[in-house]
Amino acid sequence: MENLINKIRTVPDFPKEGINFKDITPLLLDPKSIRNLIRYFEIRYKGRKIDKIAAVESRGFIIGAMLAQTLGKGFIPIRKPNKLPFETERIEYSLEYGTDGLEIHKDSIKPGERILLVDDVLATGGTAKAAAQLVERLGGDLIEIAFMLSINKLNGKDQIKEYDSFTLLEFEE
Repeated sequence: MENLINKIRTVPDFPKEGINFKDITPLLLDPKSIRNLIRYFEIRYKGRKIDKIAAVESRGFIIGAMLAQTLGKGFIPIRKPNKLPFETERIEYSLEYGTDGLEIHKDSIKPGERILLVDDVLATGGTAKAAAQLVERLGGDLIEIAFMLSINKLNGKDQIKEYDSFTLLEFEE
């Protein structure tokens, strides 16, 4: 795990002053690290009853799509507003530096399907909670929310405490 943690760079004051952005680009540039990252998630989820994997735009797509392919599951993109071409379900939410929205195709989840939700970073929890609510609105059974990393100082787990969650790497700030 230390190998992966060392591949994540902190960019101060991005996207605005006071935010310490966790940049996963160095990890993604290293084939061994990305392979190990997906392998850790594969070990956790292989053999579990999962119908599809949903992931949040944009960095969550990287992890979610690779994991979906590795596990042989369908992939559901959860995107920023007005990016999906078909009928969508939309939710507005607050995040650490403003407000935003997410959308999902209405036909991407059948009622009762077991969904693993994946994102790159758990910060304040607003994005994860909104994505989880979208999955539930469509009738999905959210089995867990998986994060590559969490920033513990921002208390994101408090926002999603009603859901099972898993974080591979933890940072204090």
